[in-house]
Amino acid sequence: MTLPARVMTIAGSAAGGSAGIQADLKTFQELDVYGMSVLTAIVSRHPKTDKNVHLQTIEAIEAQFATAIKQVGVDGIKIGMLFSEEIIKTVAGLLEDTSYKYLVVDPVMVGKMNSKLLEDEAIRTLMEQLVPMATIITPNVPEASLLLNGRDIDSVQDLKQAAIDLYALGCQNVLVKGGRLDGPAVDILFDGEELTVLEAPRIDTVNTSGAGCTYSAAITAFLTKGYSVVEAVKQAKGFVTTAIKHGFSYTDIVGPTYHAAERKYGKAQDIKIYHMNKGDV
Repeated sequence: MTLPARVMTIAGSAAGGSAGIQADLKTFQELDVYGMSVLTAIVSRHPKTDKNVHLQTIEAIEAQFATAIKQVGVDGIKIGMLFSEEIIKTVAGLLEDTSYKYLVVDPVMVGKMNSKLLEDEAIRTLMEQLVPMATIITPNVPEASLLLNGRDIDSVQDLKQAAIDLYALGCQNVLVKGGRLDGPAVDILFDGEELTVLEAPRIDTVNTSGAGCTYSAAITAFLTKGYSVVEAVKQAKGFVTTAIKHGFSYTDIVGPTYHAAERKYGKAQDIKIYHMNKGDV
């Protein structure tokens, strides 16, 4: 029997099931990798206090990580919402002492409804301690802007330059996701030499909760299954595009992407992809 690749998500919990570790674990299961989780925080708004982020203790984070490594081991790790500087430093320390093949860092700073998910003082720590360890980082437009000191990113050309400039932070690859721009859903991947442009049709829906988490989780899954970075990103974009196409909601609140969509309905549409040299930007 060939055992599935081992993939861990270190991220927050979204009680509604659409994002965070819930989205990651659903994605891992759909893509046939063995999923594990280290919960950093619970993101759920209290109806009386209005508190929305409930952090786990450092001890609890360390215990979860140690247990998963001892019981299973790990091939690929996806980093999602860490929120505090202390948690970032803790996770960075845990990774330094662990053997793994791939690290996908989704620098979760801004939620779907523009909610703040990373403290200001933690941004520099993330950039200095976790980003340089990453096989690939996957910021969306607001996150890329924050990492680039508030730079405006309003076009595909801006995405390309952002990917080039973010590469200087020390990671091996950068994927800047352009889902919040107008026009087709264009993402830019940069490996230090070549830019890869990935394009999917824009889907007219508000039910995209968890799309970013799902995308980065899928990239992690495909990498641990042996895909190249470019092919892992392409396959992951196809997976999340299909999930978005079949998104739904049970209420009048923005609903989830549908993680089982590709299994039930097949791929929504092939992803257009083309390459260009850094000097052509």
